[in-house]
Amino acid sequence: MSMVDADSAAESVSHPDYGDIIVVGGGCYGGYYLRQLRRARAAGALRWDRLLVVDRDHACAVARAEGLAPTAWQAASAEGAVLFVAREWSLFFGEYLGAMATRLDRDGAASVARHAIVPSPLMPHLMSQWLVSRARERWPGRGIRLAPSLEGALDVPWQRGGGDGSHYVSFATWECPINCIEPPKCPHTRGPRAWSLPPTVRAFVATEHLRGRRLEGPAVFHCAHRAYGVGMFDVAAVLRADRLVAACADERAAEVLVGTVSHCHGALAVLELAAS
Repeated sequence: MSMVDADSAAESVSHPDYGDIIVVGGGCYGGYYLRQLRRARAAGALRWDRLLVVDRDHACAVARAEGLAPTAWQAASAEGAVLFVAREWSLFFGEYLGAMATRLDRDGAASVARHAIVPSPLMPHLMSQWLVSRARERWPGRGIRLAPSLEGALDVPWQRGGGDGSHYVSFATWECPINCIEPPKCPHTRGPRAWSLPPTVRAFVATEHLRGRRLEGPAVFHCAHRAYGVGMFDVAAVLRADRLVAACADERAAEVLVGTVSHCHGALAVLELAAS
């Protein structure tokens, strides 16, 4: 089993009591997720200390609708508060996840266990970008990049390279609704959902090992349904991936497969780290 197991923090345990919930984007998707999370909270399905909506646009739809002024993500707040953070996504995660990594090192796993991220369907592969950034900080001057392409690598009906090292994959060849929770019976086919990306990605890595490739991971951040049509993955899973990269590439060249996936859709990337 991988050091960063695909399902370790996604479906085996749901966390109804959150510290931070980070909603990526303050547009139509972010507004929908905010409404659904508030309904879930009102129904007692979950709670949070802070909900952070992150968007670079000071006048995004959520900020306008909620009358929210930009607030620093470090700001203290009343329990259950909704804060708007006017920040470019990669800059925000550089600060936020960096602070969480420091907290993990200092205070242990329990200190970061209650935080989660709600990704946007339209966001770039922010987690792989953060892992690359962390690796470059850890090993300045070392050759570190996202591999150019995984085109055709996985056995899925739809896949496409993103041009920036990201590789997008899907088991759906149709357009899925935003509120689909990917149940055991697919709403589109009306038959059993006989597919899931986390085990598919693990199987790909296992096959590469049989071919003699030393591909590490996979570090998979499984965005699974938590409440009222909202999918999340845990911050702790991203921090474990950072530790995996640090451990496997500290003294040698390495390739590490990372992915942010649901059962049906995902973004994958291979981190390539040259020998030090």
